[in-house]
Amino acid sequence: MFESTGKGGYKQNFISDMLDCGALKFGEFITKSGRLSPYFINTGAFNTGRLICLLGGYYAACIIENTKKGNIPENIDILFGPAYKGIPLAAVTASVLFTKYEMEVGFAFNRKEQKDHGEGGSIVGKTPQDGDNILILDDVITAGTAARELIPAIRSAADVNIRGMIVSVDRMEKGQGEHTAVSELRKDLGIEIFPIITIMDIIPQVDEIHKIAMKEYMDKYCTGFTDDQ
Repeated sequence: MFESTGKGGYKQNFISDMLDCGALKFGEFITKSGRLSPYFINTGAFNTGRLICLLGGYYAACIIENTKKGNIPENIDILFGPAYKGIPLAAVTASVLFTKYEMEVGFAFNRKEQKDHGEGGSIVGKTPQDGDNILILDDVITAGTAARELIPAIRSAADVNIRGMIVSVDRMEKGQGEHTAVSELRKDLGIEIFPIITIMDIIPQVDEIHKIAMKEYMDKYCTGFTDDQ
């Protein structure tokens, strides 16, 4: 049912496409966690029909790879995209999974404000049911702030099984304490994070000036990072 994605091939292509379309930028940026970062990742830069299809392909490849490894079950019912950036991610990834891998899944997303007319509710798309297997799709994980807000809301809608979160990049930063955001989310919320790539995949692909700035930032905010990595 699932075709091979190749050993890491799509990861390198993803980095190249991020650089080409401006999804990966360098400068000074304030992250959601309040940190001053020398780089910024914005999957919203995949903003044409061609680019969003490419992005959906990378998310789908990550899902397929982790399904093959047994990290994610094959019977996923819903891809959930948190508003707003996660909305197109869930829709296009569901489309790619069907057209390329013959895997049909539903998709849904949350409203920022609950609707009090029409069908009402705070979730749009396929409504979660008790027992559903759900994958969350988001753009990037820094300190895990967004996930902590979203996951309780999904679990309040139905007794679902959240089988993990797919993100474009794991910045490998500390969360609310001294451990990485990924390890904290695993411990506190019981979910696994599956990134398409990590910051360690990106560093070898940038020039020396940006590499130095990124390493200085990682020395401050990342756990277990050393200059020889």
